[in-house]
Amino acid sequence: MGENKLIPFTDNFSDNSSKAGFKFTFFCDKCGEGYKTKFIKSKTSSKKGLFDAIGKAASALGRATGRYNIGRTVDDGTDIVSEKYSGKSAAWRKEHEKAFEKAQNEAKGYFNRCPSCTKWVCDNCWNGNKDLCIGCAPRESVEVSKARADRMSKEIEEQAKKTDVFTGDMDEQEVICPECGKPAGKGDFCTNCGASLEMKECPKCGAKNQTDAAFCGECGTNLK
Repeated sequence: MGENKLIPFTDNFSDNSSKAGFKFTFFCDKCGEGYKTKFIKSKTSSKKGLFDAIGKAASALGRATGRYNIGRTVDDGTDIVSEKYSGKSAAWRKEHEKAFEKAQNEAKGYFNRCPSCTKWVCDNCWNGNKDLCIGCAPRESVEVSKARADRMSKEIEEQAKKTDVFTGDMDEQEVICPECGKPAGKGDFCTNCGASLEMKECPKCGAKNQTDAAFCGECGTNLK
């Protein structure tokens, strides 16, 4: 029996085939977004024992790599498809090959091949004005907007560094009423009992003290 040779238009894809049928996902080489092809029902899936080994192989390979790059070859020169589906009937292998070919033709309509870097990219990563991927030919409008946004962010940051955010008075102290002992506010009279809040100035340091203070709260000078 000859080997099942599948030559993909891109090796960046995964095989999502199951017992019920065939399905593939092709990925953009730039952003990694994937396109899932339409499900193709298997005509041989009802044959007992056909998929006994497929689930195990797909599960092990999926856990290791997350993708099944069917078109790549291994070191001994055998095709990974042949290795993955060895022992399957010729009917199933032929069905799988036709399904893969159909899936590729479907997926090609959603990807573009960059002639510069040869990557296959989705429409979001394609610059139609230049017929190149955005990695080789970035969109001018996007780059200009990004540059402006970056510059604005830097200017805002620099302006913030020069701005004094705190505008309060660090030296302001709370006035306690000498009569009722409660916070008296900022006026000339206590907001609680109405007592006078006239302050006594220290003759030595000039600090303001309450009228009944015996000593200056700043330098300790006798105020009596």
